[in-house]
Amino acid sequence: MSTQTLNSPSEVKENTEMIAQMVRDFCDKEIEPNKMKWDESQEFPVDVFHRMGDLGLMGVLVPQEYGGSGFGYHEYATAIIELAKVDGSIGLSMAAHNSLCTGHILQHGSEQQKREYLPKLATGEWIGAWGLTEPNTGSDAGNMKTVAVREGDQWVLNGAKNFITHGNSGNVAVVIARTGEPGKSRNASAFIVERSNPGFKQGRKEDKLGMRCSETSEMIFEDCRIPAENLIGEVGDGFVQALKVLDGGRISIAALSCGIAEGALNAATNYAQEREQFGKAIANFQGISFKLADMAVKVEAAKLLTFQSAELKNQGKNVNKESAMAKLYASEIAVEVANDGVQIFGGYGYTKDYPAEKYYRDAKLCTIGEGTSEIQKLVISRTLLNQ
Repeated sequence: MSTQTLNSPSEVKENTEMIAQMVRDFCDKEIEPNKMKWDESQEFPVDVFHRMGDLGLMGVLVPQEYGGSGFGYHEYATAIIELAKVDGSIGLSMAAHNSLCTGHILQHGSEQQKREYLPKLATGEWIGAWGLTEPNTGSDAGNMKTVAVREGDQWVLNGAKNFITHGNSGNVAVVIARTGEPGKSRNASAFIVERSNPGFKQGRKEDKLGMRCSETSEMIFEDCRIPAENLIGEVGDGFVQALKVLDGGRISIAALSCGIAEGALNAATNYAQEREQFGKAIANFQGISFKLADMAVKVEAAKLLTFQSAELKNQGKNVNKESAMAKLYASEIAVEVANDGVQIFGGYGYTKDYPAEKYYRDAKLCTIGEGTSEIQKLVISRTLLNQ
């Protein structure tokens, strides 16, 4: 991966404050007025992501030489948090585009691949997808059924992926396919597949509990012929590459979780100061004020873990354990804080007239996507036990 010049703490602070305000302004204008309409219809607002590309949000980590913003993980996490405070769905799609498809090509692609694809992805001209999960293989990726076979100067891809963000709308996908025997080590490789490929078919779109305007669907490959030069790295490197990509991806999901939790906290705090019972605002009752205090402590702790892993990532250090810790804790407290938010709203928290229920629905995905909480515990325990 191209290395970035590390900014000083004052430069990072200035950058993050600038990005936070820019994203808040964008959310006020483009997202807040439409988020419930998109949620109800499960519309993926592609035009919004093109406009986010104009702001540099679709290539936050991509060096400027490839059309990106050239920032580090502090700026990246800040952008996701601010988006997710308003709509977790938009934050999720922005994170998946940046960390997974774009991030994979940035970290592991050849110079030719970077120059061909990163400018389109970083500017938001193209939307990216990333395919690892399959119907029968989630965490057990070594037994994937999608297979790529070399034929002359092409690879022929057959199989299907599911639960893929932008699986139907993505203009290009990085796909992990099996090129060796099931269950064997180094049996998978990564390929770049363009949507225009006739063997790349659209699949079923999932009808989800939350994150409903972030498109999640199948990708189907039927005799999908890919030029040999679209192999990323070497044959057999796919799963190793994917694990490295997911290290950064966990930071993005941690940030997403922090944003949802902070949004839920802000909504609950505002409501508690406005809602009156027995002649005074419910925020003045200890049962409510203590609950808000607990929520605030959880959000702050999650952000500290997230930005700690972001700092280590910026320094080029191994963040396997730290990103797993951040993702585990932040995603679990997002669910807890969103749940407490609904409780503070009372009956109104269970209606779509108020924001609490959407934070509650959106938060749960964070404990599942890009590695369940149980997988994060496995990663953390293995590093502690040197396994």
